[in-house]
Amino acid sequence: MMAAGRAFLLAAAVLVLGGTGTVVDVPSGQSVTHLDTVTGEPGPAGLTVRFRFLAPEIGREGGMLTPEEAQGDMDYLCEHFALSRLSEAGPEPAQIVITLMDRPVPFGQSDPEATQFFEAYRPEAGHCIWEGF
Repeated sequence: MMAAGRAFLLAAAVLVLGGTGTVVDVPSGQSVTHLDTVTGEPGPAGLTVRFRFLAPEIGREGGMLTPEEAQGDMDYLCEHFALSRLSEAGPEPAQIVITLMDRPVPFGQSDPEATQFFEAYRPEAGHCIWEGF
């Protein structure tokens, strides 16, 4: 199969579930908005579900939060948002990735102007176990 054909099939295998637009207040005091959930794109640990959030307060310019504060927010989002929505996303994943971004960035694309934070977790016994990248 030609490389372009493989790339198309890979892109077709990724399912992006529309965001709920749900606003979540997180421990840092910021409000983040659920942008989307990405399934069908394997991660290093196997089946991975990615929950992506718009978090304007992490921006380099005018952002008010440190990466450490964002870490606490991502831990919270995994435990209190992502875990309860796993059954909606399909089979039990091996990994959950939480993404915070200061502006919408299409999945799989880069934006040098955007600030993004990512953390990986393993769902286990009803909790998120931090795995880090």
